[in-house]
Amino acid sequence: MCANYHPVTAQDRLVQYFGVDRPLDAVPPDLYPGGLAPFIVRERDRVELARDVRMGLFGLLPHWAKDLAFGRRTYNARSETVSEKPSFRDAWRQGRRCVIPAEAIYEPNWESGKAVRWRVSRKDGRPMGIAGLWGWWRAPDGREWLSFTMLTINADAHPLFQRLHRPGEEKRMVVILDEADHDAWLEAPLPRLGDYLKPYPADLLQAEPAPRR
Repeated sequence: MCANYHPVTAQDRLVQYFGVDRPLDAVPPDLYPGGLAPFIVRERDRVELARDVRMGLFGLLPHWAKDLAFGRRTYNARSETVSEKPSFRDAWRQGRRCVIPAEAIYEPNWESGKAVRWRVSRKDGRPMGIAGLWGWWRAPDGREWLSFTMLTINADAHPLFQRLHRPGEEKRMVVILDEADHDAWLEAPLPRLGDYLKPYPADLLQAEPAPRR
């Protein structure tokens, strides 16, 4: 599970690694559910552009959600049940897939006997592209919002992520896509999506304590 991450906001890094321009909205360096951050979708209306960046709330809001607070429970989606859960199934079936640019994600490590915040990032210094879903929601006041969620998979056997989260709990990790698979994830038909829901190699990641200041 991932409830806290560092979005990619630098213009040069968004262009170099994701091929999109930086949104004008201000984005905090540490994002939590309910925060606003960039996510990348397939631009279907303009043939000359393969990708488009949008701003959305971290935590998917299905069309029937009553308020923004609903997204504080839907920031992660289990890949095993995403096609069935009411909160996510419409986005899944309608192909509303996205790539979420992240410099790092933060998870708790309990090896000391208490939760210590750890920072997980790529060893090569490149940002991560996390597989996600996005949605569109209209608030009772008529305002329209975009939102997104990160997909997760089981990580009980992952050399790094099995060290994270509370002892006795199932270990989960977000789906970190290979860079070469970003466009394929956005465009692939439903029967092929399982090909991309796989663990990212532990030897390509690094993790270290990063307590909150």
